[in-house]
Order: sequence, then structure tokens, then C-alpha cells
Amino acid sequence: MKTAFEEYNQIVASIPEFIHKEVDMEMAISKRIYKLMQEKGLSKVEFARSIGKRPCEITKWLSGQHNFTLSTLAKLSSFFGQPIITVG
Repeated sequence: MKTAFEEYNQIVASIPEFIHKEVDMEMAISKRIYKLMQEKGLSKVEFARSIGKRPCEITKWLSGQHNFTLSTLAKLSSFFGQPIITVG
């Protein structure tokens, strides 16, 4: 009989590598946005208002569960005056 831990590991191992990388990238983008918000001293509400979004959308962005478009990333980079992501 398998333990819950063994079953969990088996499930995680079955997830394709590109999915792991996608999740890592989503979380890294969320962390970057949060860091830049902190540097500017912006709350979620203030940030949302500044870029014409609803606070609930910012919450989703910061959860790491948002699929950002290149357009949105470019707009955010312009807003913060710093890149959100770098491609190298």
C-alpha cells in the first residue's frame, strides 16, 4: 500500500517539465511585480488605480496564477521603469 507522500511524489513526477518551468516563471513574475510595488510604496488598491485595473485582478497577478501577455508585461515595465522579465 502506498503512502500519501509516495502518491504525491508519483503525481508530481508525472507532470511534464515544461509545466514545472511555466509555474516557476509565473511565480517569478508575481514576485517581481510585488517587489516593484513595494519599492514604489504601492498597495494593491493604489497600484490597480494607477494602471487602470481592479484590485481583484492585481490579487490574481500576485497569486502566480495569471498568464501575462507580452503587452501587459511591456506596460508594467514602462510603469515601473524597470524590466519585469529579461530575455537572454
